[in-house]
Amino acid sequence: MAMIAVGSDHAGFLLKEDVKKFLQEKGFPVRDFGTFDQERVDYTDYGLVVAEAVAKGECEKGILFCGTGVGMSITANKVKGIRAVVCSEPCSAKFARAHNDTNILALGGRIVGTELAKMIVEVWLLTHFEGGRHAVRVEKITRFENGQQAAEDVPAQNRPA
Repeated sequence: MAMIAVGSDHAGFLLKEDVKKFLQEKGFPVRDFGTFDQERVDYTDYGLVVAEAVAKGECEKGILFCGTGVGMSITANKVKGIRAVVCSEPCSAKFARAHNDTNILALGGRIVGTELAKMIVEVWLLTHFEGGRHAVRVEKITRFENGQQAAEDVPAQNRPA
């Protein structure tokens, strides 16, 4: 199984620890980038190192934890090659993988409980990218990220009037 990177700030620490244990029990190798206690830290520091590990291929996927998941998701999405999503229920996690090929999941320690988080994580990890028409859309995102496509390149029939 591929390595899963995890990271949290102080608000997501306890949920990270519970999910990390769950992942290990399921046989997933986990690399923990911290934080390692509940002392106040900046979520950005941990979101960036996990996102970079995933972007560089050191880890196949990443799971980030903060108070809401939003800060970690925003941070991770600043790293080229990352498609991070914050989810609070399994259905969004399923479609985030199947349709958007997300490679980082962000969860809110103040939003979801441990059992719900385990359900979300399991669905997200076990769902495969469908490709097809979804691959075309993900490729457009990648081209834009790489400076190869601009918003004005959108076909005229798809632009607002």
